[in-house]
Amino acid sequence: MSEATRMILGLAIGIAVMIFLVMKTKVHTFMALLIASAITGLIGGMPISNVTLDDGTTVTGLITAIQDGFGNTLKSTGIIIGLGVMMGGILEKSGAAEQLAFTFIKKLGEKHVEWALAVTGWFVAIPVFADSAIVIFAPLVKAISEVTGISVITTALSLACGLQLTHCLVPPTPGPLTAAGMLGVDVGQMILMGTIVSIPMLIVVMIYVKWIGKKIYQLPNPEGGFTRMDWKPEYRKSMAQVEELIDAKTLPSFGASIAPIIVPVILIFVKTVWDMTASDAMKAGTLGSVIAFIGAPIIALLIGTLLSIYGLVSTRETKEVLGMMDGAIKDTGIIMLITGAGGSLGNVIKVAGIGDVLGTAITKTPLPAILIPFIIAALMRIALGSATVAITTAASLSAGLMGMLNVSPLLMAVSCCVGAISFSYFNDSGFWVFNGMFGVTELKDQVRCKTAVSLIMAGVGIVELFVLGIFMH
Repeated sequence: MSEATRMILGLAIGIAVMIFLVMKTKVHTFMALLIASAITGLIGGMPISNVTLDDGTTVTGLITAIQDGFGNTLKSTGIIIGLGVMMGGILEKSGAAEQLAFTFIKKLGEKHVEWALAVTGWFVAIPVFADSAIVIFAPLVKAISEVTGISVITTALSLACGLQLTHCLVPPTPGPLTAAGMLGVDVGQMILMGTIVSIPMLIVVMIYVKWIGKKIYQLPNPEGGFTRMDWKPEYRKSMAQVEELIDAKTLPSFGASIAPIIVPVILIFVKTVWDMTASDAMKAGTLGSVIAFIGAPIIALLIGTLLSIYGLVSTRETKEVLGMMDGAIKDTGIIMLITGAGGSLGNVIKVAGIGDVLGTAITKTPLPAILIPFIIAALMRIALGSATVAITTAASLSAGLMGMLNVSPLLMAVSCCVGAISFSYFNDSGFWVFNGMFGVTELKDQVRCKTAVSLIMAGVGIVELFVLGIFMH
C-alpha cells in the first residue's frame, strides 16, 4: 500500500468511525471528533509525540497536532461565541427579540406577515441560536396564525427559514465563524458574503413556504393543539387583533432592541472596508488604530453585549442580569468543545500531509472544486444532524485542500456553510423542535416542511456558488 493510499484510508476510517460513534453509540460528538483525529493521524503515519530528526528539524506528533488544532481554533472563535450567546440571552429575556418581530410585522403590514417573520428570524439568529429562537417565538407565531388565519405552517416555516440561513451563513454564529477562522477569511468579509448569499435563498424558499402552508393548513385551537382543515382564501383575517396583541405588551424600544445586533456588524464592516481601501500610512495613524481596535470582532461583540446590558436591562437587578447571561452561556460549552475538536481534526489532516494527498486526488476528478466543501458539509449534515458540526468538519477538511484548489478561501468557507443547510431531518434537533412546537405529526408532512425547505435553500446556494465562482478566484 502506498503512503498516499494509507493517508486517505486513515481519513476515511476516521470519519467513518466518527459517524458510527455519533449515530449508533453513547459517545459524544466531541469525543468522536477526537477519536477520529487520533485514528486519522495514526493510520496516516504520524508519530505519537514530536520527533527531532538528525538534521535538527522537528516532526510534529499526533498529540501536539490535536492540542494545537484545538487551541488555535478556539483562539479565534471562543471569545466571540461566548459574547454572542450572552448578548442573545439578554435579547431573549428582555423582550427585545419580540420587539423586533412586532416592529417588522407593523412595518410590512398584514399582506406581508410571512416576510416579517422571515426577516425577524434572519436578524435574531445572528446572536440567538436557531433552536432557542423557535421556542422563544412559538407563542407569537401561534398568536399571529390564530388572529390572521394564516396557516401556522406558513408562519412557523417563515421564521425557521430566516433563522436557519443566518445560523449557517452569518458570523458570529459558531459555524460560519469557525469556517472563516479555519480558512483564514476575514470575519467582515464572511458577514458580507453570507448576507449576500442568504437573500436569494430566502426569496426563493418563501415561494414554497406560502404554497405548503395552504397544502398543510392548520390553525391553533383553544385546547392548545392544532386543527387541520382545507384552506380557503376567506380564512385570512384583519391585522387589527395582531395590533392589539402587540400594544398590550411592555417591550424595549426598537432602537434599543436592534442596536446590540447592528452596531457590532457595522463596526466589523467599517474595519473590513478600511483594511481594503486605506493606505499603510493611514492604517498606522490614530484613526487607523481606533478602527482596528473597535472593528476587531472580539471588541465589536463586547460593545454589542454592553449595549444589550445597559440599553435593555439597565433597570433590573444585577443578579437577574447576570443570571440571564449565565443561563445563556451554559449551552455554549459543548459547542466550543465541538468547534475545538473540529480544529484538531483539521490540524491533524494538515500536519500529516493528508490534505495535500486528498487535494491531489480530488483535483484529478471531474468534480467542480467549489462543490467539494459543499459535498463534505452536506454529507456530514446528513450523517450527524448538526449544521455547526457539519460546517466545522467541512472547514477542517477543506483547509487542507486550500493549496490544491483554485478557489477563493472566502468561497470555500461559504460553500461549507451552504452545504450544512442542505438536509434537516430525523437526526437534527431543530427538526424535532419545529415539528413538536407546531403540531407536524405525520412523516410526510415533516419531510415536506423542514427537510424540503433546507434542500431548496441549499439548491439555490449551489447556483449562487457557481455564479460567484465566475468572478472570484
